[in-house]
Amino acid sequence: MPGIEQLSFFDDPEPDEPAETDLVFDEPELQLDKNLPIGQALELYVRWMRLSNSSRYTIKAFKSDVGLLARWAGMGTPISEFSTEQLNTFLRWMLHERDKPCSPKTYARRVTALKNFFGWLTDEGALPRDPSGALIQRTVSSPLPDTLTPEEVSRVLDVTQALRRPPEPDARPHLLVALLLQTGIKKGECMALRRPDVQETGINAPGIWIRYNKPQMRYKERLIPVAESWLLVLREYLHQRKPQGPIFDCTARNLEYVLRDVADQAGVERSKVSFETLRWTCALRDFRAGMEPESLRIKLGLSHVSWRETSRRLEKLAENAV
Repeated sequence: MPGIEQLSFFDDPEPDEPAETDLVFDEPELQLDKNLPIGQALELYVRWMRLSNSSRYTIKAFKSDVGLLARWAGMGTPISEFSTEQLNTFLRWMLHERDKPCSPKTYARRVTALKNFFGWLTDEGALPRDPSGALIQRTVSSPLPDTLTPEEVSRVLDVTQALRRPPEPDARPHLLVALLLQTGIKKGECMALRRPDVQETGINAPGIWIRYNKPQMRYKERLIPVAESWLLVLREYLHQRKPQGPIFDCTARNLEYVLRDVADQAGVERSKVSFETLRWTCALRDFRAGMEPESLRIKLGLSHVSWRETSRRLEKLAENAV
């Protein structure tokens, strides 16, 4: 594998990215094999970059980029568990689900960092094949997101409604899918919902409050309307599961499995029944229904900067759907 080239597309470090000294490992001797946790493999990778006389800017950036993957997957995740599909899931999260935007330069650099890191692991014999080889180097703005067609939405909702019926009624799939289609909230916002966030009475009821603990994220807080029928499903769900704390008292991965199973039963591609796709489907439906752009921006919890790109993509999606 060729050595690391000096990159020409470095952005200024993002505020929440680790500095060069943030990821520190104490073990002096680490054996590079497929069972090594990614956090420790990253230490060896940094050592190799230094021995290869890579620039300090490249080392700092690549360490930060691979470190972001490590924190997303878990620092203790063995390197052998990273597949091309998982890396693509990480890149989609970075582009569409993370709370901060990712510029084209940053995206391109991070893909390069992943390719270099996993290419190095493969060259060193720690992995039998390079999971990053099929990753596509592209700009952030080039692809249009997937959305469900009206017919696919109907099939998905038919499945979730059927799951509410005996002999083993389960309201959770319909509660989740209907919530995402009506509100377009992100995965993290969905997982953070608690019973007090549901407003059943008042001027703007019914609706759900999206709240943030960090002061810098308060601009994303908003009340999003929901249908009365969704409240009925919520009561049904609360009676069935009696969650303590968050409404969805499980992991995000578990809800992703719920969406996957619904897609399979509805005969829809799995990738089209996801948090991201349902969010875009909600946004497109509201856009085509004539919702005021500023109202839609607020509903989606987007900054004015992020909204510029999002609105452009919605316009193209609407044109393609005609």
